[in-house]
Amino acid sequence: MCSLSIGSGSITNPAFQPCKLNSNFSFLSKMPLHFFQVSKRPSKDQYRTCRFPKCPVSESSISSPLEAEIADEGDDPTAELRYLDPEVDPQSISEWELDFCSRPILDIRGKKIWELLVCDNSLSLQYTKYFPNNVINSVTLKNALVSICDEFGVPLPEKIRFFRSQMQTIITRACTELGIKLIPSKRCLSLLLWLQERYETVYMRHPGFQKGAKSLLALDNPFPMELPENLYGEKWAFVQLPFSAIKEEVSSLEKRYAFGAGLDLDLLGIEVDDKNLIPGLAVATSRAVPLAAWMNGLEVCSVEADLARASLILSVGISTRYVYATYKKTPATTSEAEAWEAAKKACGGLHFIAIQDDLDSEDCAGFWLLLDLPPPPV
Repeated sequence: MCSLSIGSGSITNPAFQPCKLNSNFSFLSKMPLHFFQVSKRPSKDQYRTCRFPKCPVSESSISSPLEAEIADEGDDPTAELRYLDPEVDPQSISEWELDFCSRPILDIRGKKIWELLVCDNSLSLQYTKYFPNNVINSVTLKNALVSICDEFGVPLPEKIRFFRSQMQTIITRACTELGIKLIPSKRCLSLLLWLQERYETVYMRHPGFQKGAKSLLALDNPFPMELPENLYGEKWAFVQLPFSAIKEEVSSLEKRYAFGAGLDLDLLGIEVDDKNLIPGLAVATSRAVPLAAWMNGLEVCSVEADLARASLILSVGISTRYVYATYKKTPATTSEAEAWEAAKKACGGLHFIAIQDDLDSEDCAGFWLLLDLPPPPV
């Protein structure tokens, strides 16, 4: 077991009810505190490959009106998209995902076109609008957000997630004036996958498309920082869970108050067999509930094994990266970390974090299902 420094926390929640893992964990490594001893590493054959579709957005997530608008090869790629699912109550759409950035497309002046993309996490609301580069400011964005509400008859959202740190000032000003809570986060997965789809079905077919053009606002990948004390644990282990158990955990999160977050895999177009083993990280601490509560306040995005530095990196928010744990670098531990990363890649980036009082416990104080996606092409 790898050790983490022990910290203290003061958050308590008497209403919290721990969820059950039913002893489904399959440990890849399990070591005592302050000592790293790798158990026999599973062979590659023991990792079952998850089915991850070539098209990141499933057909079932796009209704027939939208299919007719963007899927036909004969459609005009310069057209803007307006779509609201007629079966969805407009008043129920309270959280949006937003991207406001240049595209690899030149206008008649030879300048890059900017685009506003807005959706909700179920893709029931989808909106696109192009802008020339000389009107990019918070006033333009504010007016565009208001126009979406007027056009669709939806209320202003309570929250908006976005993933580009360079646009934070403009987006913050626009949302603050409208009383919208802003959440910097890479967990706007529907938006990220939609961007990938639009790159292939819209931008590349646009007459002004510039192949090989780099985004003006590349995503940050800063050097990882020291972990805050309130996020310290005591032990951790690489583990695996059958996907059937993963679904039980996610369902449990949705049915009652609990720390953690799930993903709508059906919407994201991710098909996984119930018997597939999903790689994850189990964290044990006597402060399981306080730690899970602190983690719940973060937009947890992913965990990755940094083989060169023999450490685990926790990504939260837009570009915050923490050294979550370290281990003694040996051929055995490096192979263990490589196997875990390979299993994650085979599952299309799907993995999880579970927080427990003890690694042998059936109780889980927090559970996060995560998807490590590559950055969008734009």
